[in-house]
Amino acid sequence: MSTVTLKVMPSGKTIDVAEGTNLLEALISVEPRLAAQQKADKDGSASHVFIQEGRKGLSKTSREENEKLDAIVGVGSKSRLAAHVTVLGTENVTVELLGEFSGF
Repeated sequence: MSTVTLKVMPSGKTIDVAEGTNLLEALISVEPRLAAQQKADKDGSASHVFIQEGRKGLSKTSREENEKLDAIVGVGSKSRLAAHVTVLGTENVTVELLGEFSGF
C-alpha cells in the first residue's frame, strides 16, 4: 500500500495519506472542525473543495458526485466533493479548502 502527501491550502499543512483513504476523512484529520460542518450539511456542498494539484491521484468523479456538484454555486473545473473522493496513492495532492475554512 502506497502513501502520498496531502497538502491543505491555504494553511499549508501536510500529512501522509494511505492509498484508499477517503479525502474528507484525511482533511478532517488536518482540520477537525470540518467534522462539525459535515454534520450540519443539508445539500451535500460542505465537502466542496478545489483540487489544485494531483487530480489524477484521486478517484474519478461519480455520477452522484457530478449531480451534487451541478447543484452548487461556485463550482469550477477543479471542484470535487471530498466526501466522494478516494485517494489512489499515485501522486501527491494539494487541496484548497473553501468557505469558513479558507482562512486557516
